Amino acid sequence: MAHAPQNFTVWTEIPVTDVDRAIAFYNDVFGLDLTVDNSGPNPMAMFPTADGTGIAGHIYPGTPAKAGEGPTAHFTIPDKLEDAMARAAKAGGKVVSDPVTIPAGRFAYAIDPDGNSIGLFEAIG
Repeated sequence: MAHAPQNFTVWTEIPVTDVDRAIAFYNDVFGLDLTVDNSGPNPMAMFPTADGTGIAGHIYPGTPAKAGEGPTAHFTIPDKLEDAMARAAKAGGKVVSDPVTIPAGRFAYAIDPDGNSIGLFEAIG
């Protein structure tokens, strides 16, 4: 991948107030199949790796950052940006920017139902 940074994020954790609602949102918007792990003190919904053999992060019960104070996790989408933007709004999130074009592709900012900032990223090619 020509635009992959040398040292890049390999894990993300997203705090949510309602794990089931968040699972539905992320599955619907990104075409994922998050799996739930109940082996710890709290349930966690796991983001799969691209090949489906590992875990790339999770959703967990927690307190989301206040608007404008937390990080933004960008996720690649399985199709066109406009389609993902529509799914985000339909699934209970809110799209908060117009599409932005950069050398690696296009993205838009959105917030999930808990107010977490996310990026919807459509890669070139």
